[in-house]
Parts: sequence; structure tokens; C-alpha cells
Amino acid sequence: MISRDIMINNASGLHARPATFFIQKANSYSCSIWIEKDDRKVNAKSLLGVLSLGIARGMTITLIADGAGEEAAIQGLTDLINGGFAEI
Repeated sequence: MISRDIMINNASGLHARPATFFIQKANSYSCSIWIEKDDRKVNAKSLLGVLSLGIARGMTITLIADGAGEEAAIQGLTDLINGGFAEI
């Protein structure tokens, strides 16, 4: 199991369209992936779970992956977040 803290810097945070991109990317990995914010932990492959966290710009979340390909999953999701979810 590995984890990484990351700050959300895109304009709209992890809502609607960016959250959809995030879960699609998370679902491309076979390992289990979670997002932790404050005292809540949700399945990163669940749109409702991700949206329920209310992640806005400037917030820091923890990505947690466990299983085969966990390193690639954390790196891939980190790259997606740092890339601003391809937002202009």
C-alpha cells in the first residue's frame, strides 16, 4: 500500500467534469484506490464517493493505492491532477 498527498490546483476542484476524468483514470487500474480528505476516505473509482468529498481548489487530498500496479496508479492520477485535468 502506498499513499501520496497532493494539492488540487485546477479552477473547479474535483467536481463534475474533472471528477469524471479522475474516476475514469482510476478505473483503468486494477488495484484498489481511495481518496482521503480530513477524516473521510472514499473509493476513488466511485463518482458519488469522489463528489461527496466536496474537493475544491487549494485543498490537499491523500491518494491511497493497494495492489498490483499501485505505483503506476498513484503516478498516473498525480499526473492527471497536476495537469489540471486538461482544463484551459
